[in-house]
Amino acid sequence: MIGMNVRILRKRNKMSQELLAERINVSRQTVAKWENEEALPDIHKCKMLAEIFQVTLDQLSGEMEEKDVEDLAPKGKQFFGVVKVGERGQIVIPKQAREMYQIKPGDKLVVLGEDVTKGIAVLKSEAFLEFADMIRRAELTEEEIE
Repeated sequence: MIGMNVRILRKRNKMSQELLAERINVSRQTVAKWENEEALPDIHKCKMLAEIFQVTLDQLSGEMEEKDVEDLAPKGKQFFGVVKVGERGQIVIPKQAREMYQIKPGDKLVVLGEDVTKGIAVLKSEAFLEFADMIRRAELTEEEIE
């Protein structure tokens, strides 16, 4: 299973066996043996492979088909689907995202934007305000030092 996943992920990342072997300090033949299920990478090499391909160890070792790879988001990132913006700018946050991040009716959210990519981020206001307060306190402490 790991071998097939290595092959699928390597091809998805448009990487040759030689390049992958070089990045994890093994021979091209070793990568070929993994992909042909003739050998298995040790746990250290699995961690390196997961880092390179930006997947979790579970994803690397689990059952995966080529069509599944298209749905893989980089490690630590989630894809919840596509939402449509309503007439007044409203969006519905998908249920899976609301559950994962414990967003409930009445919660206040902060909307941030980035000009270059035109990206928008939505986060819970409590976490953002705590972070902003931490920065403010650090600046006050710095002024006291001077």
